[in-house]
Amino acid sequence: MSTLTYPEAIGVGLLQGVTELFPVSSLGHSILLPALIGGKIQRDLDMTAEGSSYLAVLVGLHLATAFALVVFFRKDWVRVIGGFFSSIRRRRVESRDEKLAWLLIISTIPVGVAGLALEKALRNALGKPVPAAVFLALNGLVLLGAERLKRGGTGRRRAGHTAPPADEPGLDPAIASDHRLARLSFVQGAWIGAAQILALFPGISRSGVTMSAGILRGLHHEDAARFSFLLATPVILAASVLKVPELFKPENSAVLGPVVAGSIAAFVAGYVSVRFLTKYFETRSLTPFALYCFLAGVGSAVYLSV
Repeated sequence: MSTLTYPEAIGVGLLQGVTELFPVSSLGHSILLPALIGGKIQRDLDMTAEGSSYLAVLVGLHLATAFALVVFFRKDWVRVIGGFFSSIRRRRVESRDEKLAWLLIISTIPVGVAGLALEKALRNALGKPVPAAVFLALNGLVLLGAERLKRGGTGRRRAGHTAPPADEPGLDPAIASDHRLARLSFVQGAWIGAAQILALFPGISRSGVTMSAGILRGLHHEDAARFSFLLATPVILAASVLKVPELFKPENSAVLGPVVAGSIAAFVAGYVSVRFLTKYFETRSLTPFALYCFLAGVGSAVYLSV
C-alpha cells in the first residue's frame, strides 16, 4: 500500500463518507469500484493482496465518518451519555435518555461479538469483487423486501405503531424522535442491532439492514434512519480501536499522509450525507437505493465474471 496516492485516498474517502451512511454498502463499493476501474487503482486498492493495508486505511476513513456522526448528533450523544450515567447512579432506567442509552448498548452487543468472531474469516473468503457484487444485489433485495412488507402492514402488526405519532406541540424534532425510539423494547432494539451482523458480508449495507430491521419493527423511515446512525457510531469506533493501530506500523508510514487527506474528505462527505439523509427519510423510502443496489450488483457481477 506504499503506492497509495493522495488522489486515490481522497477519492476513497469521499466514496466511504457517502456509502457508509447511504444504504448501499461502503465496503462493497470500496471493493467493487477499484476492480471495475482496473489498472493501478485496482492494484493499490486490493485488500486481499499480501501485505495490503487497504483494510486498515478503510477503517481509518470509517473513523472520520464516525466523527462526522458524533458532530452531527452531538446534542443527542450528550443526552444519551448523561442518561447512561444517571441510570448507573440511580440503578434504574426511567427517563427517555436512560432508556435510549441502554437500547444503544444492548443493540451493539450482538454485532460486536459477531465481528470479533467472524470479520476476518468473512473478509478473507468474500472480500473479492464478484462476491461483493452478489451481496450488493442481495442488499437491494433486502431493502426492497422491507419496503414491501411495510406497505403490506407486517411492520405495523409486529410493533403496534407505524408513522410517528403526534408528539407534544413545539417539541424539538430530534427529541421527539428519541421519545419514539425509547418506546422500543430492549428485545426489539437487540433484534435491530443484530441485523448489523449481515453487514460483515461485503456488499451488505450496515445502515441499510439496520433501517430495514427498524422498519419491520414498525419504525417510521425517519426514526429507523436515526437509530441506524446512532448505532453505527459505537460500532465504527470500536472497529477503529482494533484496526487503526495497524496504520502506525513502520511499513505503513508512507500511507499516513494520504490517509489524513482521505479522512478529511470522508468527514466532510459523511457530514453532508447524514444531513441530507435525515431530511430525505422524513418523506421518502429505501426503494431508490434498493433498485440501485440490485442493478449495480447484478451488472458488476456479470461484467466481472466475463
